[in-house]
Parts: sequence; C-alpha cells; structure tokens
Amino acid sequence: MKCSASVSVISRAQYCLLLALIALGACSTTPTEPPPIPKPTRIDPEPIAVAEPDKRDLRISIAAVGDMMLGTDYPENHLPDDDGVSFLNAVTAVISSADIAFGNLEGVLVDGGDPGKTCKNPNACYLFRSPTRYAKHFQEAGFDVLSLANNHARDFGEEGRTMTMQALDAVGIYHSGREGEFASFTVNDLKVAVLAYAVTRDSNLLLDYALAESTVAEYAATHDIVIVSFHGGAEGQDATHIPFAEEEYFGEPRGDVVLFARCMVDAGADLVIGHGPHVVRGIERYKNRLIAYSLGNFATYYGISVAGIKGIAPILITTLDGEGRFVEGEVISTVQIRPDGPSIDDQQRALNLMRGLSIEDFGEPGLTFLPDGRLLPTDR
Repeated sequence: MKCSASVSVISRAQYCLLLALIALGACSTTPTEPPPIPKPTRIDPEPIAVAEPDKRDLRISIAAVGDMMLGTDYPENHLPDDDGVSFLNAVTAVISSADIAFGNLEGVLVDGGDPGKTCKNPNACYLFRSPTRYAKHFQEAGFDVLSLANNHARDFGEEGRTMTMQALDAVGIYHSGREGEFASFTVNDLKVAVLAYAVTRDSNLLLDYALAESTVAEYAATHDIVIVSFHGGAEGQDATHIPFAEEEYFGEPRGDVVLFARCMVDAGADLVIGHGPHVVRGIERYKNRLIAYSLGNFATYYGISVAGIKGIAPILITTLDGEGRFVEGEVISTVQIRPDGPSIDDQQRALNLMRGLSIEDFGEPGLTFLPDGRLLPTDR
C-alpha cells in the first residue's frame, strides 16, 4: 500500500512538474513582437538646373520686300489674267525659305464697296482694291506678316482696312498698321513683334517720333525680336538718295527717315524696314542692327510704274541672333517686267544699286557687299 501510495504521490508530483515545464516551455517559445523599424527619412534629390539657352546662339531669318499690289478691280478690272495665282511663283521659294516673310501691302483686300476718297479723274485714279481671295496668294507665297500702314491702306476708308485685316486673319497672316495695332507672335522659341508706321491718317504715326520711340521700347521689354517698318520719304526716280532731313512729297510731310529709324533702334528695334519711295535706297548697320531705307516696288501689277529702276527691287534676307544682333544677310535681286510678276534678276541690279547708294550716302555703312549678294558686318 505504501508502495502504491508512494507511487501515487510521485505521479502527482511528476504530473505537476510536467505541467509546470509545459507551461514554461510554452512561454519560452512564444515569439516576441519585434521593435518597429523606423521609416527612412525621404530626401528628395536637388532639382537639376536646366540652363537657359544662350540667345546669342539662336538664329532667326527674315525675308523682307517692299510694295505689293497684285491687281485692282476699281474703277475697272485690272486683275491678272490668271487671277493672280502665279504672280509670285518665281519668288515663292526664296520668300518661303525664311523663318519670317514681310512685305508692304498697298491698297485693300475688299469685295466691292465704295472708295473712301473721291477720284476726280478715272484715268489717273490711284485707288487699289484687290479681292479678298488674293490674301491666299500672299499666304501661298510664304508671307507671314504684312504692313497696312501706307497711303493706300485707307483707299476704301477705315472700313476697307478692317476688311483687309479680316481677310489676312482668315489665312493666318499677321498685320500691323492701324493706330495702336501691332503684331506679336513666336518663331523659333523667340517672341517677335512687328510695328508698322506711316505718315497717313489713323495709322501708327511715323511723324510722332516720341510716341513711336516709347511704343517700341515697351515692346522691346517684352519681346526678343522687334521689327519696325515705315512707309516714308519722298517718292520717285529722283528719290534714291537719303537727304538726312525732313522730306516732303507734293507738300505732304514724309518724315526724316534716318532720324526715325535710328531712334527706333535706340529704343530697342532690331530690324528696320523702309518702303514708300517706290525705288531702292541704301542700307546701313547701326548699333549692330540693320536698317533698310527703301526696298522699292516688289510686286505691283497695275497703277504703280515699274519702268527703269522702279522695277528693280531686292528680297532682303536678314539673319539675326536671339538678341536681335545682325549676323549676316543677303540681297536677292528681282526685276518686274509686266505683265509678269517679280522674277530673279541674274544681273543683280538691285544689289549693285543698293551697294552704290549705301556707300554714297553713308560712306561706311557697316556692311560688306559680296559679289554673290551676301552681306557681312564690318567696322564703321
């Protein structure tokens, strides 16, 4: 009995011990919660600075021509036989090759309507009205912006100039000319402004030098390239030389074009393009900016004489850097023999005339005229 009792006691003790060991083992095998791993602090990389391109390394080319009027249907039909479709074909490749192509539009683009001024003698009536569809001819030739600041822009009143602006808008051609109206657009990542001036009513007034200067300065502050055009100076075959003084034509003041052009450059203009005399005048490089004082008659089908030197005109190609400095240029000579439009002149008469006038009028125009028509800057 003792043995059995003893055995019974031992078994109970062993049993208790076994329970204790099991409980201890259970506690020792329970995994502890690992301490939280701290989240790494996020360090954003420093932004990589992208350097702005040096604008002196950028280039922009401008093709500029003088007066254009592709035909008029007032007071009688004097439109080209093919409705002007091919009138600019011979020069389209040159014009459209530039980043910007500019010209001066004489007359209006209007379908019908009455003139804004009286024409006493129909045989000597210099009122020019081309159909609005002719805007497409300029667009297809490569023109990007046209001047509407000249003595024929209001031949059919201010309403006629409005209709002209609408016709150009419809084909994507910019324009400037009406008082307070200027063109602004972007080419080659450069912001460009074109400001057109004339001596005529309701246009941006060439004769108000102070206002023109402040306006150009305002645009120069917000644009990379500022182009100024002007319709000024005397007219006719005897007007090729620049008088360096106030000019008149039939008693009408036509401005001191040298004073005007240089003031515009002083105010911030990068290229100044003149037209109005209906003949070629000289060019100069002033403060590393190019000034062309008259690009003559370029493409006029009727009503404006193209006889002799009046039918000789350049396409002036100017290459500027992104800050407006003159880099190089080219004079491509054209000649117009009616009834055709302008064609490339292998005799380079416009180049030769422009070279001679530039040297005669300015002495040292700041340009070298190469035989192939190229223009390079040189010391004055």
